[in-house]
Amino acid sequence: MEARASAKYLRGSAQKARLVVDLIRGKRVGEALAILRFTNKRAASGIEKCLRSAIANATETAERQNVAVDPDELVVKTCFVDIGPTKHRRRVRPAPQGRAYREQRHFCHVTVLVASEDKEGGAGKDAAAGRGKKSAGKKGATDKAAETKTAAADAKGKAAARKGGAKKAATAEEPAAETKTTTKHASKKKTTASEETQE
Repeated sequence: MEARASAKYLRGSAQKARLVVDLIRGKRVGEALAILRFTNKRAASGIEKCLRSAIANATETAERQNVAVDPDELVVKTCFVDIGPTKHRRRVRPAPQGRAYREQRHFCHVTVLVASEDKEGGAGKDAAAGRGKKSAGKKGATDKAAETKTAAADAKGKAAARKGGAKKAATAEEPAAETKTTTKHASKKKTTASEETQE
């Protein structure tokens, strides 16, 4: 349930009214009314009237739709201030060094949007649940990636160990082959020496 109210041509500049509006944005209606009541700003009274009008609009629309809405459960969803027209008066106000400034009268337009807290809370819970699922999915993906990385590292280590073992075996076989060849040459030399002695 949402309701909107706007107050136009409020006296004062939009910049000064925004200071008051920022105090009540996102607050509950009762808290916002208390803040506006005890805020020492000229724009606070006009913004309070606009907020009360938005609350009345919310209760009226709820009655038309046959929906039960508690005004205490309403929340100030959005509120903003727009710049209104500026009157350039013929009057002048004093300025330093004997000069004079033209007097300007600023106006602003205030808009307040009020919504029921139940919908906001439900939407917030749904969004939080969705974020939780996404974060859980991301965590699962990172865990799987870490597992695959460790598995790949283990496989590389085993392959390196196998290659190292094969190299060691090859290096061990090479001197054995050399000794065999040397024994063959030695036996040939012995046979040749024995043949010479016989002759």
